[in-house]
Order: sequence, then C-alpha cells, then structure tokens
Amino acid sequence: MRNGLTLWFTGLSGAGKTTLNRAVYERLAQRGLPVESLDGDEVRRYLGRGLGFSKEDRDENIRRIGYVAGLLTKHGVLVLVSAISPYEAVRDEVRESIGEFAEVYVNAPVEVCEQRDVKGLYRKARNGELRGFAGIDDPYEAPQHPEVECRTDLETVEESVEKIIQYLELRLAC
Repeated sequence: MRNGLTLWFTGLSGAGKTTLNRAVYERLAQRGLPVESLDGDEVRRYLGRGLGFSKEDRDENIRRIGYVAGLLTKHGVLVLVSAISPYEAVRDEVRESIGEFAEVYVNAPVEVCEQRDVKGLYRKARNGELRGFAGIDDPYEAPQHPEVECRTDLETVEESVEKIIQYLELRLAC
C-alpha cells in the first residue's frame, strides 16, 4: 500500500490556499492517485458547528480537520488541507499526530490579500465589524520551516503548483 501524506496549505485569507489546493488536486487526480481535499471553510460548516473564532475554537477546528486528515493519510490517501490555521503550536500538534505531514506556506503580503478579498472580510475587519481576523487584529504565525513556500504575490499559480508537485515527486516517488 502506498503511504499517505497530508499536505497542509496555510496562509492568510486570500493568499491562494484554495486555488493551489484545487490545482494540485487536479494534477494528482489526473495521475490516478488517491487524493482528497479538505477546505477549511467547508469542513468548518460540517465539523465545526458550534465553534466560534476564539483562539480555542480555531485550535479545536484545526484539530478536527487534522483528525480527519490523519485517518485518510493512514489509509494511503494524499490529503490536501487548506486552512488559515494561524497558530504555529496547533499546526505542530497536528503535524505530530499525523506523522506523514508536509506544510505548504502560501505566502502573500496582507496588502495583496486585501486586494484579492472577494468576500470583503478585510474591509469588515479594518472597520471593526469583524473581530479576531488573522493578520489584522489577530496574529498569523508564519511557518518557520515549511517544506514548501509559495510566494503567490510573485509566482503564477502554475509556478507554485509545479513547486508543490516537484516536492511531492521527491517525497513520494510518484
């Protein structure tokens, strides 16, 4: 049985996590590899009901996503998780619990993320309508040693995807 792996996309809202996740998913699915995508917003809707946006609730949401990702990884699935996951300690906790884990830092300056903000979340956060927003009035703790860093303000989607695929090919020999 092929080893599974959780590929964890972390970064600010609007950095490009979901975009890269979807593009990598397509590339892996085309190769016939067992792959699953867990998007933070979607998973929160189903597994995070009742959770707010306090640090404790965010950490619990990430733990729940990590639990599902770990189950799939254990069964040989390549799991692509896109979630802001702003706190380094809980990302490290999830890494430890899953084992087969790689972090992709989807890095873009907050100013670029604000320009991409189709939901208007940054505007609401800056106006005080939305509290605890990562990168505005709540910290985002950037990964110190991600396996892959994608500078989505400087790279095209295809360049970032290629960087991730090359990492996976080396790690998994797929």
